[in-house]
Amino acid sequence: MTETTPALIATRPAGLPQPRRYPGVNWIGVQTLYLREVRRFWKVGAQTVAAPVVTTLLYMLVFVVALQDARPPLHGTPFALFVAPGLIMMAVLNNAFANASSSLIQAKIMGTATDFLTPPLSPLELTLGFTLGAATRGAVVGLVTAVCVLPFAPLGVANVFAIVWFALAASFIMGMTGVLAGLWSEKFDHLSAVQNFIVMPMTFLSGTFYLVDNLPEPFRSLSRYNPFFYLIDGFRYGFIGHAESNLTIGVIGSAVLMVVMGVVCWRVFRSGWRLKS
Repeated sequence: MTETTPALIATRPAGLPQPRRYPGVNWIGVQTLYLREVRRFWKVGAQTVAAPVVTTLLYMLVFVVALQDARPPLHGTPFALFVAPGLIMMAVLNNAFANASSSLIQAKIMGTATDFLTPPLSPLELTLGFTLGAATRGAVVGLVTAVCVLPFAPLGVANVFAIVWFALAASFIMGMTGVLAGLWSEKFDHLSAVQNFIVMPMTFLSGTFYLVDNLPEPFRSLSRYNPFFYLIDGFRYGFIGHAESNLTIGVIGSAVLMVVMGVVCWRVFRSGWRLKS
């Protein structure tokens, strides 16, 4: 054995090991959490991707194939072309919400939340990882749904920016909504209540299958306060070139909502509400 010199002792770090510090954003951690979320839903693709597509096709069969002769064109647009973008957006909204909310509620119930709480991930990085994973599932399901809907409704492209913006905005907004719902819920019944009594009614009452302008008051005015209405209407405009709403309001409103939801998610992760306590 060699004798330890005082100089060598002086160079050794004193005290307990210190956590690794990342200047700025820990992109390695964000990427790891993101890939975890993507692989989690991709492993059960038949349930998370194929099943929503089949559900959308069933809607197309019921509302388009069976009723197409009974429904007149809406603003000169055939009923099939009017409904198809709304159904695609419904798939995006529901699946982005489901991915983040189910991931967090499962982690809380199974006690695996330490998998993402122990690594050096800040509240902002947790928000980014879960939201990006949820947005990816929403975008993938929306893309596959669009491809499968084309034989029933040959959609064109009137405005690429509107399609991309509102699809991404919907994915991010509902991904962050799913984060909040997953953190708030203490059991699956709570999550089902949010899905059945908030998300689903707002989706169906957003003009997916009808013109909002045809609704009687006060429902016509109330629909203008539904953010899903602007997301679906703007997304539909990208395909058919006609919108019921003011697209400027839709773009600005969705951008503001994304920022607000991001700040709320960051604050909730920072406080550890219903996650660390």
